[in-house]
Amino acid sequence: MKPPAILILCTGNSCRSHLAEAILRRALGESFRVESAGSKPAGYVHPLAIRALEEIGIDVTGHHSKHMDLFLNDQVETVITVCGNADQACPMFPGQMNRHHWPFDDPAHATGTEEEQFAVFRRVRDEILKVFTAYAEGRLDERRL
Repeated sequence: MKPPAILILCTGNSCRSHLAEAILRRALGESFRVESAGSKPAGYVHPLAIRALEEIGIDVTGHHSKHMDLFLNDQVETVITVCGNADQACPMFPGQMNRHHWPFDDPAHATGTEEEQFAVFRRVRDEILKVFTAYAEGRLDERRL
């Protein structure tokens, strides 16, 4: 039996939610199941999000965007929204015990040269890294008690 999921939601499931999923999955290890989805999936993972994660040693080249409805019949114990639109569109999942909303800027809306856009992806990645690493440490501490 698979463990309950921590589901990270965003609108397009192309940037922020994948950054958060990958970072949280690495921080928590095998003791938790971490997934991500969107209310209106973009159909791809943004190449600059993939590149930003590669810089910190995480490979998400096999990831794809998914609709949150795929998880309606799944055991989801925590939902974390990382954008305002997903927070408003988020349904209640059966068995859901926790819900958090931690909004981050959408790096997909960055303008300028590719390097200027990538700087925004790095900044958002680092903000997500800080928040989700702290969250993971708290969850792992709960398990130790």
